[in-house]
Amino acid sequence: MPEPVAEKDSVDPRLSAFDYRLPGELIAKRPPNKRDGGRLLVRAGDSWSDQRICQIPDLMRSGDLLVLNDTRVMAARLFARRKSGGAIELLLLEAGANPVQAMVRPARRLRIGEVLQLCDTSGAIRAGWTAEITAELADGVRMIRLNPAPLTVMAEIGAMPLPPYMERPADQDDLNRYQTVFANELGAVAAPTAGLHLSPSLLASLVKKGVRLAYVTLHVGPGTFRNLRPSDLDRGALHPEQYRVPSPTVAAIAQTRQQGGRVVAVGTTVTRALESAALPGGLVKMGAAQTRLFIRDGHRFQVIDALLTNFHLPRTSLLMLVCAFGGRKQVLEGYRQAVEARYRFFSYGDAMFLTRGAGR
Repeated sequence: MPEPVAEKDSVDPRLSAFDYRLPGELIAKRPPNKRDGGRLLVRAGDSWSDQRICQIPDLMRSGDLLVLNDTRVMAARLFARRKSGGAIELLLLEAGANPVQAMVRPARRLRIGEVLQLCDTSGAIRAGWTAEITAELADGVRMIRLNPAPLTVMAEIGAMPLPPYMERPADQDDLNRYQTVFANELGAVAAPTAGLHLSPSLLASLVKKGVRLAYVTLHVGPGTFRNLRPSDLDRGALHPEQYRVPSPTVAAIAQTRQQGGRVVAVGTTVTRALESAALPGGLVKMGAAQTRLFIRDGHRFQVIDALLTNFHLPRTSLLMLVCAFGGRKQVLEGYRQAVEARYRFFSYGDAMFLTRGAGR
């Protein structure tokens, strides 16, 4: 598989600064045998150390607050056929609405009013189950009216929307493993991948140590993992994502601050939600909102003190966020060491843990 990095001379230098070389065989196509069985690269002072996911409790202190994203991944990938027999793939972008926004591939020849026949994951047509194109939006997105309703369709014939780099269809194992154990609020089209490492026993060990757990919801959208464009940098804003910070989490952060504990974010999605809701003094405001926050070099982190995160694709907003938190030079050195030590990368891969100010 080609390395997921563009030629240097074809990329805006603001983006090529976030390139790195990755042998294709290090891209994790399957989850580890045990949910908490992965490796963990830890920033300790001025260096990185090799540890295991199961050692996360050793990195935490009594009084710390671990914040998790409880979004639930939708079985949002649907398959359909045109009357001509041509195959169409749909990726639903929201839960509940009908008509619903969907990315459609191929979209070029589809017109408003066309009715597609929905298929199950084997390709067999479901009699009477249809998807009608009701409006054309930008970037291959269409408004689709489903019959029956979207939640029924996803429950019956939807597939988990695995990232393209896995190069395989989702299977029965992915229904469990591409979902966190604390997933609750349906609405994501991709998993908050750092949370995939946390097993019930690991969470219980953290609680036993005196670490409190709190939750936010950020519904991960399809734009999260795409390569950035120079126009994104010029605009200084990203694709919109919906998030919610509930009152118990607001109170838990305030109590943690008062008692001198740390706020530890599980993943870039939690970071983006908390920093979007930031108030002075490291506190956050309660409620639901839409964020377009682009966290990159120069961002002043107000809420999070430590970050557990997976390894991310080059030239993505996720990698830029981690570099803004841990320092670009330091983080990319960690990536280099991870490649050398044969860590596994991306959604089903290994993770890193870093604290604010470490090595900077």
